[in-house]
Amino acid sequence: MHIADVTMFYAPASGGVRTYLDAKHRRLAKLPGVTCSLLIPGAELVSHDGVHEVPSPPLPFSQGYRFPLRRRGWERELLRVKPDIIEAGDPYVTGWAALDAGRKLDVPVVGFYHSDLPRLISNRLGSGTDRLVERYVYRLYRRFDQVLAPSRVMAERLTRLGIEHVAVQPLGVDLESFHPRFRDPALRTKLGLDDDTKLLIFVGRGSREKNLHHLLEMARQLGKGYHLLLVGPSMPSQTPDNVSVIDRYTPTEEVAGWLASSDALVHAGTQETFGLVALEAMASGIPVIAARAGALAENVPLGCGLLSEPHSPADMARAVRELFTQHDAEQAGRRARRYVERHHDWDIVIDGLLTHYRRLTSATASAGAAQHGSQHG
Repeated sequence: MHIADVTMFYAPASGGVRTYLDAKHRRLAKLPGVTCSLLIPGAELVSHDGVHEVPSPPLPFSQGYRFPLRRRGWERELLRVKPDIIEAGDPYVTGWAALDAGRKLDVPVVGFYHSDLPRLISNRLGSGTDRLVERYVYRLYRRFDQVLAPSRVMAERLTRLGIEHVAVQPLGVDLESFHPRFRDPALRTKLGLDDDTKLLIFVGRGSREKNLHHLLEMARQLGKGYHLLLVGPSMPSQTPDNVSVIDRYTPTEEVAGWLASSDALVHAGTQETFGLVALEAMASGIPVIAARAGALAENVPLGCGLLSEPHSPADMARAVRELFTQHDAEQAGRRARRYVERHHDWDIVIDGLLTHYRRLTSATASAGAAQHGSQHG
């Protein structure tokens, strides 16, 4: 089976989609009888080790993203590599190109709904755009043979739009890269923290939907005895005294060290489609305190952390205090690690993906055989 992934969400500092694709292709490459191709934007047409860069102009102020403008080059490259199944990882030009190529190759095309496009655009352009974008999402995703969503909340949203063939396909965590063994007391010393201070951490881009202003207010309300560390690009520059900032793209090894060396992850986002960083924190052996909204509400199970009211710094501060005064936070961290080992090991995720792919390619082959038989009957 030859699997081709196509997406524009692939850049040096990109997040969950690149993490998913890199992990997926590393594991698929080890399986007998499986070939992988990855089509991503680049400066010029070049192929190396199954990665095919398709010329696309850079997107200004986007940390290395490129935005494809025309379908033809992407379609042509897909026709050249001749996959047995195509997975489209974004709802833009590459998604339409995948559908065009799939139709010409007569192979199934999967749409993975990584981003909640209506909410993403309404955040930037205003709520009046919701209905228009929802119609666009429906027009595109109803054409895929299968639509995968990383969480139940996203699958339900797509189903409400009238899209059929939707299935939940959770993502995985690199259990070796994120591990409690990377805990390093020296990192806390760098921040000038004593042993009694609880270190809270958030990792991600400082984008609007992360609600970082709520985390800053939470830290202000918590005051002495708690310290918040923000790690990632575009972080706020004005912060309370008990907040530190690493305002840059941070390599996985460094993130893993900070997560394992913290006491809990805090996440105030209410629009997460999956919330990978929460699972990375849990894999690192620390509990999670998150807003009870989006995919975070289903990915932080009982005993692995606490949920707070959305858009409420006061309630998140209450949850933080409760975690450390009324619960065993270290035991919660150990439970969190066991949870991701059972449910989000990448081998489990790959088995789920292959189940979808085999069903779709078998159905296409059967339909082709039936059609061939009817033509020669």
